[in-house]
Amino acid sequence: MKPTLVILAAGMASRYGSMKQVEAFGPNGETIMDYSIFDAIRAGFGKVVFIIRNEYADNFKSIFEPKLKNRIETAYVFQELDMFTDGFERNPERTKPWGTAHAVLCAKNEVKEPFAVINADDFYGSNAFNNAASFLKVGCNEKNFAIVGYDLLKTLSDHGTVNRGVCTLNKGNLVSITERINIAKKGEKIICDDGLEPKELSENTKVSMNFWCFDTSFFSFTEKLFNGFLKDYGTELKSEFFIPIVADEFIKDGGKIDVIPTTSLWFGVTYKEDAPFVKNSLDKLIKEGEYPENLWN
Repeated sequence: MKPTLVILAAGMASRYGSMKQVEAFGPNGETIMDYSIFDAIRAGFGKVVFIIRNEYADNFKSIFEPKLKNRIETAYVFQELDMFTDGFERNPERTKPWGTAHAVLCAKNEVKEPFAVINADDFYGSNAFNNAASFLKVGCNEKNFAIVGYDLLKTLSDHGTVNRGVCTLNKGNLVSITERINIAKKGEKIICDDGLEPKELSENTKVSMNFWCFDTSFFSFTEKLFNGFLKDYGTELKSEFFIPIVADEFIKDGGKIDVIPTTSLWFGVTYKEDAPFVKNSLDKLIKEGEYPENLWN
C-alpha cells in the first residue's frame, strides 16, 4: 500500500490568490512544494492531499493539476472553521483557523493509508521523504507514529532569529516537543533568547520542522482531543490546536513516536532575505544531479 502525503497549505492561501503570486524558486518557476511532491513520488507515495482554503481552490488547481496529472493521485480539502466542531458555538468574531491538527483532521475522508504531513513552504529533501516512506510502509501502526528530526544547525537563518520545536528524546523516541523562540547563532554558539533553559543549544539538537508520519488511527484520536480542546479553549479568539498537542497526548496514552533522522538539509523562507539562499540551494542540488532542471518535463 502506497502512503499518502498531506500538505498544509491553507495558511499560505494568499500567496496562491493568482498565478502571478506563486513564489517561484526553481529555474522553471517551481515552488518549494513542487520539490516536495517530486521527492514524495520518487519515495513511493501514491497520493497527495492539499489542505487549502476554498476561495483559492480554482487557482490552486490550475497551478498543480497540469503538472501532476498521471503522476500522482490528487485531492483537495478545505479547512473550514465549523468542520468537526459537532455543533459547538464558537465566538462569532473568530476568523482564525483552529490550527495544524484541525487542518489534518479535515482530511479524514480523503486519507485511507498511513500518511505523512508537511508544511507547504518548507523544503525537506529527498532523504527525509525516503526515510519517512520506509517507516510508513513498515513501522507505522496505531501505537507507533514518527517525526522527522532535523539537526538544529541545519535549520537556522543568517538573517535573524527562528522559532523551533525542540525535541526531547529517550532511546530514539520522542518524549516531548518544546517550542523555543529567538534562536540564532552567535559566534560559535547557538543561543536561544527566550528566558527558558538551557539557553545554549547543541548544534545537533533534534528539532521538528512539522514533518510527521501517522497511522489513520490519528483521526479518531485527534477528533476526541479536539472536542476537549473546544470545551476548554473554543471561545478564545486566537486559540490553536497544534499537531504537537496531539503528539503529547498520544505519548501520554502509551503511544510511541520514533524520531527519524535525516541527512537532508532543510530550508525555507523565514525572512524575505532567505529567498536567494533557497534559490542558490536548489541550483546547487540541480547541478549535483539531485533534481532535473525542469522538474516536470
